[in-house]
Amino acid sequence: MKIMRKIIEINEELCNGCGQCVISCAEGAIAIIDGKARLVSERYCDGLGACLGECPTGALQVVEREAEDFDEQAAHEHVKAMQEREKAQTMACGCPSTQIRQFGPASMSPCDLANRPVQQSASQSCLTHWPVQISLIPPSAPFLKSANLLVAADCVPVAYSAFHANLLRGKTVMLGCPKFDDAEDYVQRFAQIFKSAGIQSITMAIMEVPCCSAMGVILKKAMELAGVDIPVKKVVITARGDAQGL
Repeated sequence: MKIMRKIIEINEELCNGCGQCVISCAEGAIAIIDGKARLVSERYCDGLGACLGECPTGALQVVEREAEDFDEQAAHEHVKAMQEREKAQTMACGCPSTQIRQFGPASMSPCDLANRPVQQSASQSCLTHWPVQISLIPPSAPFLKSANLLVAADCVPVAYSAFHANLLRGKTVMLGCPKFDDAEDYVQRFAQIFKSAGIQSITMAIMEVPCCSAMGVILKKAMELAGVDIPVKKVVITARGDAQGL
């Protein structure tokens, strides 16, 4: 039944799809669909406006209009269903992409070692583990223990040619897209990692586009949930491949 009440309204022209409002909505009323924030269902929105302060472009406002009444129980079940669906999709598939692997240095003869260049060539990979996607890495993965994390947006390795040499070397990488992936799942996953893995430091590598800024919000909220304070170094990559903050 529709009643006159307060509810969130989203200006799609102002929305840049950063997803920060998704993280702040505990009822799961907002989702990023086709690159824009959209109201999933009127009955999931309580109209309190907890998401307003998180929007960097002012695309959100609380209005009073006819809408379905807020259903707290339905919102709770919706959030629970989303969490269960995400868990099943990411870890229960049994596909090879979820198999945890750690890579040691290749076996080399004494002669090979003697003739090896001191400077690592750009063609050599610095990757030490698998998987690398945030949504596929379980918080219990052994390579996370006491790691120096590199949390990078998906576009960064493509845009930045020196990704391996200047960013990945000596770090455990976790890749993801803060615009199109599930931001709340990222918050919960990182919170679990921060609670149990003893992370030493975080290098956050993002693109210069506005939607990438949500990665910083995700990491901040995860640290708050975990009750930890981990030093974060921010590196921004331009669309032309230049690095700022190294």
